[in-house]
Amino acid sequence: MKLNYSANNISEFTVGSIVYFVPEFEKISDKQLKAVDTATSGALTTMLESEEFTGAMGEVASVYHPAGFKAGRVVLVGLGEKKEITPDSFRKAAGHVSRYSGLKSSAKAVFYFGKFDDERFYQAVIEGYLLGSWKLLDYKTGDAAEDKTALKEITFVIDNPRQLKRLEKAVERGFIIGEGQTMVRELAFTPSNFLTPQLLSKKAQQLARKYKFTCRVLDEKAIAKEKMGALESVARGSNEPPRFIILEYKGAPAGRKPIVLVGKGVTFDSGGISLKPGLNMHEMKGDMTGAAVVLSTIVTAARLKLPQNVTVLIPATENMPSGKATRPGDIITARNGKTIEIINTDAEGRLILADALDYANEFKPQAVLDIATLTGASLFVLGYSGAPIMGNNDKLLTRVKEASEATAERVWELPLWDDFYDRMKSSIADLVNSGGRAAGTACAGAFLENFIGDYPWAHIDIAYVDLEPKGRPYIPAGPTGIGLRLLIEVLSAWKKL
Repeated sequence: MKLNYSANNISEFTVGSIVYFVPEFEKISDKQLKAVDTATSGALTTMLESEEFTGAMGEVASVYHPAGFKAGRVVLVGLGEKKEITPDSFRKAAGHVSRYSGLKSSAKAVFYFGKFDDERFYQAVIEGYLLGSWKLLDYKTGDAAEDKTALKEITFVIDNPRQLKRLEKAVERGFIIGEGQTMVRELAFTPSNFLTPQLLSKKAQQLARKYKFTCRVLDEKAIAKEKMGALESVARGSNEPPRFIILEYKGAPAGRKPIVLVGKGVTFDSGGISLKPGLNMHEMKGDMTGAAVVLSTIVTAARLKLPQNVTVLIPATENMPSGKATRPGDIITARNGKTIEIINTDAEGRLILADALDYANEFKPQAVLDIATLTGASLFVLGYSGAPIMGNNDKLLTRVKEASEATAERVWELPLWDDFYDRMKSSIADLVNSGGRAAGTACAGAFLENFIGDYPWAHIDIAYVDLEPKGRPYIPAGPTGIGLRLLIEVLSAWKKL
């Protein structure tokens, strides 16, 4: 995709489409809207009177061959009520128009912002376009394997030429972030036979070489040497050996402590001996979405040259049933020495995170954030609308909430009450790995806190925001990639806790 930037009059561009982002209006008072209306002999007035187009969020309309314009069409995209416009309004509008056939059939287009001069809007538009238009074609054949979108060049146009450098910087940033989120989707969509723990580690190594950060991979022998008994117990039932991936990006002076990101990397989750129902089990190829998020985050941080030191830890394994698999009732020992009674082998994510959270101590981190498709119970907390978060540090949790507001990737804090810690105690070991259905999401967070060191920690459960069931403006049905923009915002706005 070629990106250009201009402050020229939009009537001068020879393109297939001019996309004009329009706030909701009751009369045509905007100078450019008047020009479009005049050039089309009152077509816009007619659309307004018939309520075909009023600028409401989600509305898209075209006027063709406007007199005095070199463009084939002007595509009007609604932003909603002017007083309520946010960056996400632009992201949604761009998502809507990204699938509009009139735009898709254009080889070149102009995205026009008019008098809007907030660089967050510019960034949001390219994010929304990339995210809304994304689709995975890697496993299709014939005509279905081809992207039918003709659009290969976008020129971003504003009225104020003094804003051009800010426009370019914001769009370039949004393009990198948008590509980061689509990388999460691609990894989450990849079938498990194409993304085993070993293949995931090779993918991480390739990305590390390409974007100039370091990658170390612990194989099953090194995992055993590290005494990661919780990770080993989950991997035991699979023929695919586990891997523990360690990535380090140095964007700050070497003496600065890193921010550690931990992502759950279960490349397929059958539930183990506590086998899941067959219905929708195919979706469990995406149980490594937390790993995909943190891997894409470090790639994006490196591409953006963020001034932080970032370490990523990914425990990667399958969770499969076999004669060697861990059984309900078994007791295993985690890296920090705590013993865990296995109540349910389908509560495996917290086990592999336990060893990773303990391993994070090796880096003397400023803070640790883990992200995981952890609990089915999260569906009954926030549904598909947001991610529950928990942690031990109010300042860090506030940072995550602020990043949520900035990115529209919604989170909500759950408490970690004493009751939840009590529920995770075993009568014959230190802990159980499942406290039952009630408050399952918060109890999982209480379990994880047994493995953190003396560092600020936040846990993000993306179990039901990782897949979109129906489709939204810039989130088509399927893997969402949610979490990438959230973590990049946390890193970008980072200040010492």
